[in-house]
Amino acid sequence: MQILFIHQNFPGQFKFLAPALAADSANTVLAMTMQKTSVTAWQGIRLVPYTAQRGSTPGVHPWVSDFETKTIRGEACFRAALLLKEEGFTPDVIIAHPGWGESLFLKDVWPDAKLGIYSEFFYHPQGADVGFDPEFPAKDAGEVCRLRLKNLNNLLHFERADAGISPTHWQASTFPEPFRSKISVIHDGIDTQAVRPNDQITMNLNNHLQLSRQDEVITFVNRNLEPYRGYHIFMRALPDLLRRRPNARVLIVGADDVSYGARPPDGQKWKDIFANEVRDQISPADWARVHFLGHVPYQHFIPLLQLSTVHVYLTYPFVLSWSLLEAMSAGCAIVASDTQPLREAIVHDETGRLVNFFDHAALVDSVCDLLADAPARARLGANARTFAQQNYDLQSVCLPRQLAWVSDLARL
Repeated sequence: MQILFIHQNFPGQFKFLAPALAADSANTVLAMTMQKTSVTAWQGIRLVPYTAQRGSTPGVHPWVSDFETKTIRGEACFRAALLLKEEGFTPDVIIAHPGWGESLFLKDVWPDAKLGIYSEFFYHPQGADVGFDPEFPAKDAGEVCRLRLKNLNNLLHFERADAGISPTHWQASTFPEPFRSKISVIHDGIDTQAVRPNDQITMNLNNHLQLSRQDEVITFVNRNLEPYRGYHIFMRALPDLLRRRPNARVLIVGADDVSYGARPPDGQKWKDIFANEVRDQISPADWARVHFLGHVPYQHFIPLLQLSTVHVYLTYPFVLSWSLLEAMSAGCAIVASDTQPLREAIVHDETGRLVNFFDHAALVDSVCDLLADAPARARLGANARTFAQQNYDLQSVCLPRQLAWVSDLARL
């Protein structure tokens, strides 16, 4: 079978599936990506880069700027695909993350190929991320119009895609019928053998502080520190949390850019805005126990989870972070926001504790209760790991289902 992957930052969500397919000698696997790299192959997969030939139009109507960008990327991928076709490559199956528009026109190059799309999220003006946080209301009544047009990319894919794959049931549920019925819910997968508890773990922090499982460590992880992932709520919990737990160390992972939602005004950083908001409420001695670690390489990230006494995960109703499931696999005692799609993974007082997203006082209480209750932490952490193994394990659950999904797609 000839298989083509499309992801602007390949491998992305296909980091396990693509190599597994390439490992089968019966398959020829290519991947198209916008990454600039001198490497021509990765784990048996030929890499085919493409580049946008123009930028967005200055002054274009703001409601359509998003779709123009996707069209530009779609054209770039389309023209690179034409060159592949001239070489004689004809995929049986195309597996794409459509979120940036690259796969919009690929069925016009290979109309007989089966197209499966990674169905990550369908935007809604109500009931999901938009409008969830009253602290950050839409600045313009026309936001609902812009959001409707933002779904053009999804809608155009629906009429060409043969099937979809979504990592959680809630994310799949955001998609409308009739395409919703074409989506299989299969998570990307967590390597629960690599991500596992380690009671002997130690970590040297900033070359002078040695931490172990005997220390009281609160962890909080975002890709970028921003409201979508509850950074503002966590920071507002810090003053009371530090006062009530005088020996706790707080390890905050995340860069200071923006992954989701709007940027803060005047070139500021969300990290600084909310740190400055609470800084005067925290003594210098307590502030010294708060450690901003920035972006942490993966080989150091897993030991950090293994070190955690209580792990905090907050999110708007939006896509579920891999880090939450990795924390479960590492056996963390978790306090999480009672928001979708958390309820698929965290059952209150069984696999973690749930609190109202906006109630930072309740967050403090829940974290402190767990810090003071080692048996409860052990029970919740063990249950969380078992749940991760049973539902999200890469080798025994997710990858076999993904491979079956590809086979089924090829037969459609």
